[in-house]
Amino acid sequence: MVDIIQIDNNTWRIEDNFVRFFLLTGEEKALLIDSGANTPNAKEIAESLTKLPVILLNTHADGDHISGNESFEFFYMSPDEERYYRSKGGLGTILPVKDGEIIDLGNRPLKIISMPGHTPGSIAVLDINNRALIGGDIIQDGNIFMFKEHRNMFLYIESLRKLLSCYAKEFDIIYPSHGSFPVYPDLITNLIEGAEQIINGTANNGEIVHMSGTPVMLYKFPYAGFLCDIPENMK
Repeated sequence: MVDIIQIDNNTWRIEDNFVRFFLLTGEEKALLIDSGANTPNAKEIAESLTKLPVILLNTHADGDHISGNESFEFFYMSPDEERYYRSKGGLGTILPVKDGEIIDLGNRPLKIISMPGHTPGSIAVLDINNRALIGGDIIQDGNIFMFKEHRNMFLYIESLRKLLSCYAKEFDIIYPSHGSFPVYPDLITNLIEGAEQIINGTANNGEIVHMSGTPVMLYKFPYAGFLCDIPENMK
């Protein structure tokens, strides 16, 4: 059972337990950003909110963002994410999107921002006219998954730095897929600092926890957490 919460006249967030996804409408079409963890009927949910034709874009291919993909014949995704998506049995035709590309819903242009690190092809979506950033898992105050294959903390930091240097003046608010809603741009600097402490070995706030039976290291900061592989010297 999902909770549907209207953000404004043309934007909704769909709360699917621990993850959320979004519906944005323009004058000509609607865009579903991700399709949830337990919502194979994500397309039906979106179509209940608008009479416009609904298309889909995935911020990345983690399992909690793609449960409703099979209802779509095609959908937008970074080509750098396709191998990961297919490795999880993902079906459908991928329409590749690239950094800087614009998807216009009809007087509602959305800019794709490539943000690798959490996964190889993670992206954020800049809702240009509304000065809002839909950030996927990248920017949140929950626990950010950075363990096992497909994760790269160095690229993650690089992506956040690019966001600050190139786009910081273009958005005022961030819609994350997890954690509190919404969050704000000052969180980005904090996430960079925390990630750098982990890489440099100066983070002293780690504890071993289990995620679905897998032991991982949780570094919990006041503003967010990072779930990482356990350092070799602690195994």
